[in-house]
Amino acid sequence: MDKITTQGMRMPKLGLGTWRLSGEPCTAAVTMALGLGYRHIDTAEMYGNEEAVGEALAHAGVPRADIHLTSKVWWENLAPAAMEKAVDASLKKLRTDYVDLYLVHWPAPGMDLSQVMASLAAIKDSGRAKAIGVANFTTTLITQAAAMAPVACNQVEYHVLLAQTKLLGVMRGLGIPLVAYAPLAQGRLAEHASLQSIAARHDASPAQVALKWLLDQDGVGAIPKASRRESQQANLDALNINLDEADRAAIAALPKDSRYVQPGFAPVWDQG
Repeated sequence: MDKITTQGMRMPKLGLGTWRLSGEPCTAAVTMALGLGYRHIDTAEMYGNEEAVGEALAHAGVPRADIHLTSKVWWENLAPAAMEKAVDASLKKLRTDYVDLYLVHWPAPGMDLSQVMASLAAIKDSGRAKAIGVANFTTTLITQAAAMAPVACNQVEYHVLLAQTKLLGVMRGLGIPLVAYAPLAQGRLAEHASLQSIAARHDASPAQVALKWLLDQDGVGAIPKASRRESQQANLDALNINLDEADRAAIAALPKDSRYVQPGFAPVWDQG
């Protein structure tokens, strides 16, 4: 599986998202994914499923060193002492001494960004995170953050129905990869006839086409949530699709203004 190399980290481009999975179904999904060959697992403090993920990691029979594990600190815990407490709690639940990537989940209103990045850097320096990064950062914030500490990725909503042209341009200039969450537009893809047509030509589904479109891009990874074996395997099989220029032109013509994930507060969006 292709990997993104950044800040000394090698991250598989395709990962398993676990948002809205919890308890035994989450453990089962992660265990199944690891058995199918996934080696990139994404979780977060806010998801409330780190214990379930940790259970899967502990019993999957895959060496910890072979797994890329991402977790995130919630925006309410960005003060130094709170972040220290949060990362230690996450590691305990995940049954590991370190995560491969530790992210700020959302930029908090009124946060002290220099203090936040210093706290992240201290966690990396302590060995509890191999790399650090952010999520849901705008072009302005990612530029500021990258000037303060090494940023290994920015995780944002990105899919065939949401443009991230401006943000991608800035991030590529900074050498920072983008990890796409909600990469399948939360099930809205089949509504578009052009995607259906592309999928039919490739004997694939619209979701597989949309996922491959993302993964074909330099410096872009994706973490679709999938709890069923069939869905997890379908996402892996998407790697075998070969999109052509006509396919990409049709995808480029789709509407690009649909955002499906919103925080509990109102950030300033300038990512498009």
